Amino acid sequence: MHFLLNGLNIQFLTLQKISLLLLLGITLNTLQAQDSHPSIQVKYTSETIVLDGELNETTWKTAPPPNDFWGYFPSDTLPPQKQTEILMAFDDTHLYVAIKCYAAGDNYVVPSLKRDYRAGGNDNISLMFDTFNDRTNAFLFGMNPLGVRREALISNGGMELSDFQTSWDNKWKGESKIHDGFWVSEMAIPFSTLRYKEGTTKWTFNSYRFDTQSNENTVWSAIPRNQWIFNLAFNGDMIFEKPLKKAGGNIALIPYASGGITRDFEDANAQTQATYGIGGDAKIAVTSGLNLDLTVNPDFSQVEVDRQVTNLDRFEIFFPERRQFFLENADLFSSFGISRINPFFSRRIGVAVDTSSDATIQNTILGGARLSGKINRNWRVGLLNMQTAADMENDLPSFNYTVAAVQRKVFSRSNIGLIFVNKENFTNTNSETYDPFNRIFGLDYNIASSNNAWTGKVFYHQSLSPEQKEGNEFAHGFELNYKERLYSIEYNHQYVGEDFEAQVGFVPRSNYFRINPEARLYFYPNNGFLNQHGPGLEVATFWSPENGRTDQRIELYWDASLAGSGRMRVWLQNDYTLLTDPFDPSGTDSAELPALSDYNYTSFRARYNSDRRKKFSYRLEPLVGQYFNGHRYALSGSFNYRFQPYGSVALNYSYNYIDLPEPYAQTSLFLVGPRIDITFTKKIFLTTFIQYNNQIDNININARFQWRFAPVSDFFLVYTDNYYSTDLKVKNRAIIAKFTYWLNL
Repeated sequence: MHFLLNGLNIQFLTLQKISLLLLLGITLNTLQAQDSHPSIQVKYTSETIVLDGELNETTWKTAPPPNDFWGYFPSDTLPPQKQTEILMAFDDTHLYVAIKCYAAGDNYVVPSLKRDYRAGGNDNISLMFDTFNDRTNAFLFGMNPLGVRREALISNGGMELSDFQTSWDNKWKGESKIHDGFWVSEMAIPFSTLRYKEGTTKWTFNSYRFDTQSNENTVWSAIPRNQWIFNLAFNGDMIFEKPLKKAGGNIALIPYASGGITRDFEDANAQTQATYGIGGDAKIAVTSGLNLDLTVNPDFSQVEVDRQVTNLDRFEIFFPERRQFFLENADLFSSFGISRINPFFSRRIGVAVDTSSDATIQNTILGGARLSGKINRNWRVGLLNMQTAADMENDLPSFNYTVAAVQRKVFSRSNIGLIFVNKENFTNTNSETYDPFNRIFGLDYNIASSNNAWTGKVFYHQSLSPEQKEGNEFAHGFELNYKERLYSIEYNHQYVGEDFEAQVGFVPRSNYFRINPEARLYFYPNNGFLNQHGPGLEVATFWSPENGRTDQRIELYWDASLAGSGRMRVWLQNDYTLLTDPFDPSGTDSAELPALSDYNYTSFRARYNSDRRKKFSYRLEPLVGQYFNGHRYALSGSFNYRFQPYGSVALNYSYNYIDLPEPYAQTSLFLVGPRIDITFTKKIFLTTFIQYNNQIDNININARFQWRFAPVSDFFLVYTDNYYSTDLKVKNRAIIAKFTYWLNL
């Protein structure tokens, strides 16, 4: 089978070629030698540890001396100005951590008292525990000088920002206290919160600290500047004094009750409706590494609304999963393929499309189960099954979703994974609108060397549909990245067949072959306002069988990290687009450019992020240049002001002026989103989010009050309003109250 690329015949990857690529990845992986890393001794204690920010316990006074931290920013070759000390101990039920952070003064930056803060731009410390020593997955726990906590899950080795998931929540305790010249945090993390192998005596571990007064980011085990600070490849070791016991009975019930009122003002006959719901989740530790999650009639009304964007794209926009039930071990299901060829996207569950209007509608989830986690150091497994209800009013069948995944670690940090995804139509198998089933089989090989210099992926996915296709129901891809201190090189390509269909995945585009190389240089000045900078070049080209080259983007850019913690980028971008279908570039239902017309256009962009340590910070991103057969002028960014520690006010904005010749659009698109976060205490929060978007003629108001009256137990009051942006006429309105309680059995 051959693929026509501008007159050149390029044969598709055969199984033999895929095997060679696999062998290449394996060979590259084994060439890397593991560097030496520090270790910390974790002492067994029978003493009661009081979490008060005072290191008075004998356990801490007699603990082995701590290791020094090492610099990461502004330099990874020098020790920090102010050191950090970490001590650890454990008993049969908890891991205890004491942290002493030396500082140049007491002018700490703490933006708010709300849990799960962002680490950048404020004072805090984070601990990462890789409990199966695979340097691929980890639990993160963090604290700041006022004792505000955060937790997160790290997946895929922490190679990208998307591998960091802060929506995960669990039970643990911690307190901080500010002293003269330093601050102290103490943590007590239940072993039942973690997943690990019974009898183990070693985990891998790392920690990183943000010190705003010294303008330093430091790490316990050294990490090169060209890697993310939460990369797990460079972890050191935690050595327990004796083998860890099983965590014991670990069953948590999380029931909820909700009620509210809603009204659809666009329906003249609609009346105000009362809603209510009862349901809940359960978390059951099957083993120390394997967890069973159950849900009945789940309710996600408290989940924060998606941040709107101005959509000038021809394809679907991605919004991340925020629902708590789907988050733990989410990477085991969702990391197959790449970001835009993903066979499983959990947001497809519980959401459907009204085929008569193409509008998104909710599809009630009746219940589900998910078994996921580690069998041992080398094997991870996941099995998910969810059932949705039929909706006869919208002609929506009842669907069952099943996902099975298995992952086998190979070499130091690489792995091979298999996935099966099945969407089954249970109630309307003869429907002309909905297929009786849709299935995906996938095989991925993920490459990650021990020092993360080599990373990459090879994958092949096959879809199965009720109707016999022409043999191109598959997608495959290959990528390989090499990163050194002074440069990085990346190559990747993908193919998605015309009939490849992943109804439970995120594959916004099909019938193409794409090649995407990129190269970057990194310079590290010894002084001046630049801390790190360098140019880069990226080229992305798409071909289709019928039309040859359909899209190409060439980006020449210059990135810089500033000595004062700001960041900037400027880039020159050239685009070529051959429209395979009619398209309105303004996204406003104006006159469409004709199919099979092509355009070559160039634009200049810049972005500047100011120092987030300041009370007032901002982001500016201007754009000017050609756009299809006209021009585009844009300015987007944000303004942020914090009144610590009680909250912040932010304004996100986007302005686009599209100027196309007659009869096409000349329009101004505004998207303005003020946001107010108020943290009255560490347990009471109020977030108000307003979004004005004239592209979709909508003003959205979302206000969420949260009272965390007990650990991981909340009362929510959520108010939502939608108006037309032109005449302020109300579209719909709702107010919902929800009560959740975490009960350990």
